[in-house]
Order: sequence, then C-alpha cells, then structure tokens
Amino acid sequence: MATRTVVKKTAKKPKAEKTYSYAWTGTDRRGRKVKGKARASNDALVRADLRRQGVTPVKVQKEINISFGKPKIRSSDIAVFSRQLATMMRAGVPLVQALDIVGKGHNNPAMQEMIMSIKADIEGGTSLTNALRKHPMYFDDLFCNLVEAGEQAGVLETLLERIATYKEKTESIKKKIKKALIYPAAVLSVGILVTAIILIFVVPVFDELFASFGAELPAFTQMVVNMSEFIRDNWVFVILGIAAVIIILSTLWKRSPKFREIIDRSLLKAPVFGPIMHKSALARFARTTSTMFAAGVPMVEALDSVAGATGSVVYGNAVKEMREDIATGQSLRLAMEQQRLFPHMVKQMVAIGEESGALDEMLGKVADFYEEEVDNAVDSLSSLMEPLIMVILGTLVGGLVVAMYLPIFKLGAAI
Repeated sequence: MATRTVVKKTAKKPKAEKTYSYAWTGTDRRGRKVKGKARASNDALVRADLRRQGVTPVKVQKEINISFGKPKIRSSDIAVFSRQLATMMRAGVPLVQALDIVGKGHNNPAMQEMIMSIKADIEGGTSLTNALRKHPMYFDDLFCNLVEAGEQAGVLETLLERIATYKEKTESIKKKIKKALIYPAAVLSVGILVTAIILIFVVPVFDELFASFGAELPAFTQMVVNMSEFIRDNWVFVILGIAAVIIILSTLWKRSPKFREIIDRSLLKAPVFGPIMHKSALARFARTTSTMFAAGVPMVEALDSVAGATGSVVYGNAVKEMREDIATGQSLRLAMEQQRLFPHMVKQMVAIGEESGALDEMLGKVADFYEEEVDNAVDSLSSLMEPLIMVILGTLVGGLVVAMYLPIFKLGAAI
C-alpha cells in the first residue's frame, strides 16, 4: 500500500519530470563574469540555485535545440548509463546526486530527460526499481529484477556493476553480429543498384543499336533486353511489389510468433551464419543466467528474463520449456538435456557448477568461451565474404556486360 501511495504522489508532479536546458551568465562574489548551463523546469529555479552558490544572475535564457526528429535512446546509451551509475555509487556518491551528475553530463537530450525523470521519481520517494519500471522500453525485466535484488540485499552498487558488465558484453556481441552482416548487405545493395541502373539506362541504348542490325539476338542477350523492357514498362508495379513484400514480411514478423520461429530456425540452419547465431545465443544465455544467478535471483524467476535475452526465438522457447521442467524439481542440466540445442560441453560445465555450488562461475566461463568464439567466427566470416561478394558482383555486372557485347562479337566474327 505504501508504494501505491508514493506513486500517486509522484504522479502529481509533472513539472519535475519536464526539464529544460538554460544558458546563464552572471557575476560571482569577486565580481568576475561567469557563465554556464543548467537544467531545470523554469528559469526561476535556475536563478535561485545560482544565488545559493553565490552567483548573481544577469541573464538566464532557455536553449532552443533545432533538430530533425527526437533523438533516440540506444541500447549502448543504457550500457554507458549503467557503468557510470555503478562507478558513481561505488565511489560513495548518493543515488540522487549520481543520477544528477550522469544525467546532466549526457550528450543525448532524450537520455538526459529520462534520467532526470528517474531522479525526480526517486526524490519523491519511489525506489529505483519502480522508477526504472516506468520506462519498460529501455529497462527490461532482467535489468529491473537485478536492481530490485540489489536494493533488497543492500548491495545496489555491486549489482549495478554486474548489470554494466552484462550490458557491455551483450552490446559487444551485437556489434560483432552487425559487423558480419552490414558489410555484405551494403555491397550487395550497391551491386543491385548498379544492375538496375544498367538495365534501365544502358541496355536500351544497346537495344536500339541491335535493332539497326536486323539480326536475331543471342538467347542470353534477348533475355536481358526483355528484362530491361519489363522493368521500364512496369517500374511502378515493381516498386509497389517490393514495398508490399517488405510490409507483409515485417507485419508477419511483428504479429506472428510462428513466422518468427520459422525464420529463426532457418537462420540457425544456414551454412555460414547459422553457427554464429548458435554461438551468439549460447553466449547470451550463459551470460544472462550467470548474472541473474550470481545476484541471488531464483532459477525459475531468472529463466523468465533469460528467455527474452537470448536473441533467438528458438532458444527463447527452449528456455521457457526448461523453466517449466525446473519448476517441477529437475536440475538445470537435466532440463537442458531435453532440448537438444545445447552442446555437450555446456551441459557438462553446468553439471560441474551445480555439483560444486559455483554455477554462476561456470556459466561465466561458458559465456567467455562463446563470446570469443563469436569474435573469431566474425573475423573468419569477413575474410570469407570478401571473395564471395566479388564473385557475386562480378556475375551480376559482368553478366550484363557480356550479354550486351555478345551480339557485337558475333557480328564481328561473321564479318
């Protein structure tokens, strides 16, 4: 009941949640001109705060930020916030003051606003856990559960450090996966764009030249010419068709769990990217479970958060089934045996951890191993993809060039 009362009181203070950036100038006690910036809900609070510091305000003006669209809060911002807050609290800085320092020092205005909102809630009597739960888009159940465990045990700074380490590790894995995917996707996109330009603008020129010959075109050249004519005559329908496919696929991905599972299972079976996806999911599973278990969160509750942190629908569903098995009294190793997703080494490490009472340490070692495996796999993939991409681009562009010059070569041979 007490918590509900506090939440109601803080809900009546919308001004505390909305702050603005002010630029001020003034004079200090020695008469020297000073200037700076401050965040507050209005300029009167800025002037009052300056007077308390012995500064006579001369000018206080709200800063107007001209930007196109509201800046987004990225997961990397949350990772940096976790590390900064953990460092502040480890140094003995009170929570409210630590939030004030971290919030005012952040470069992202959206992140500043959210941190100051959390600070205002805590000043109103709300716990850090409840303040974070008001922003579920950025602080998931795993984050909030760990903070709650730290608050209840009186070791919040220790748990914040674990959260920061966990966030940094998971962000590192995400960056490595993106690194493996972005380069080939970008090069292939350029190749498709170049191919489209050749079909739309270059092929018609050759088509007019071939028509003046009055001879029958080779089958390969005729196929390219027909493709060019189809795209030029129906480019509106082609674009609409591509857009429709993208919209349908994105809608199915958002609304159909079965579709997501089919795509995810297909990616896990892919010959090149599949092993990386497997290792990434195993690393996230081990890292998240280790962090939750070390924080004292019961295994059944911990696996609720772990299921959503694996980054894989298939592994997430497997973890949910494991949770049900553990709830009936099975050990983690036996629950993993039923899924057929986890390598023998992982199951043996878990068994050793359960027998020795050091499950969090064993899972941490598993996470370290697979994170290094992901790193090595991404480096190997980058080296493998470069010649493969060159072959694909050469086939696309080179094939079109050969198709256009093939009639000319045959004409020259006939002459």
